[in-house]
Amino acid sequence: MSTETKSSQKTKKVETKKTTKVLIALDYDVSALKVAEIGYGMAKAMKAEITIMHVVTDPVFYGSKEYSPILGFGGHLDMGQIELESDKGLRDASKHFLDKVKRHLKDTKIKTLVKEGAYAEVILLAAKEMDADIIVIGSHSRKWLQNIVLGSVSEQVLHHTLVPVFIVPTRKT
Repeated sequence: MSTETKSSQKTKKVETKKTTKVLIALDYDVSALKVAEIGYGMAKAMKAEITIMHVVTDPVFYGSKEYSPILGFGGHLDMGQIELESDKGLRDASKHFLDKVKRHLKDTKIKTLVKEGAYAEVILLAAKEMDADIIVIGSHSRKWLQNIVLGSVSEQVLHHTLVPVFIVPTRKT
């Protein structure tokens, strides 16, 4: 047997881990649809299981009658009688928002998840609980790079996980 044949037999096959679970975290900004669409396209290309989530946090963000942050894309949620003043109402409205995104993406297999707490902490915990292979999150700052360096939710997620993070810049140009 030649030396070349022996060395090729000793070469170990390097296996790459297949991405099977993608967590797409959607915030209260109207750019959530862009994040959802890009994350969804990437996850579908990888044939991965998709979970979209929204974190209910500071109730002040949800209190304005003129602008409700969970309206997401299009500015209208058609929530009917959902009460935004209560914790249950906020969870219900968030669930409704995620269901609307799911319908927009035309994929009934998408899982939805509504959690409460601090954005970054909850996203990290959800990714760990579901054993996510990648986290997709938006960054809608005008100073995207500055926020990454100084302390946005995206930065906190990026620096406190071993899971790859795909950040979708959503700033308005």
